[in-house]
Amino acid sequence: MARRIVVANQKGGVGKTTTAVNLGASLAVMEKRVLIVDCDPQGNASSGLGFYPGDRRDNIYSVLFDNKNSRKAVYETSVPYLDILPGTQDLVGAEVELVDKLGREFYLKDLLLTLDDDYEFIIIDCPPSLGLLTVNALCAATELLVPLQCEYYALEGIAQLLMTYELVKKRLNPDLDILGVVLTMYDARNRLSWQVKNEVRRAFPENLFEVIVPRNVRLSEAPSFGKPVINYDIKSKGAEAYLALAQEVVRKGGEG
Repeated sequence: MARRIVVANQKGGVGKTTTAVNLGASLAVMEKRVLIVDCDPQGNASSGLGFYPGDRRDNIYSVLFDNKNSRKAVYETSVPYLDILPGTQDLVGAEVELVDKLGREFYLKDLLLTLDDDYEFIIIDCPPSLGLLTVNALCAATELLVPLQCEYYALEGIAQLLMTYELVKKRLNPDLDILGVVLTMYDARNRLSWQVKNEVRRAFPENLFEVIVPRNVRLSEAPSFGKPVINYDIKSKGAEAYLALAQEVVRKGGEG
């Protein structure tokens, strides 16, 4: 059974998609079979791997409500061992369509269970909101990874996310655990980044990843080439950070 990791934070611009794509690619480099699931209507995780929302091909929306042929919407990427279930703008409509459905929180879980045996890791990228798509992702996952930007308002939104997590765990998905909080966009020259790091360490003493992802130009450039950073510049600080994060994720799961 795959480890299903949801990467979530309702605050935008915190490095959520960057983390989903580059963690997935880094795990794939370790020869782990990985599927990235793009649940964001903006489709940034898809375009970051060379799959663009305007492409006329099957995608997550095509199979969300009829998952008998779920494999037709899964594609190989340029990274060996890494596949993508691409997102699409049609997911905006899916959010509305789910409202009246019975068991509306579990459509994504039912879809991913049809793919579960093919992978060691399934990484789910969420929209920057706490709507039905994110709730579906939380219900489909076994672990929650929270990227947190090193900025002044970093901790404000996380309280609401953790309240949602507790509700989902209590009422809908008792198997969901917190994998950890990873600090992103860290600037060692910035006193504020240092203060935020210490504040987060106090708030999450047991759940903070050792790895800190720095603010890095290569990380920002890589998506415009449709590549994860390890394929764009493997010697960059950003690539090194995500390779280290992947190793830490594997260790936390007790794997070799």
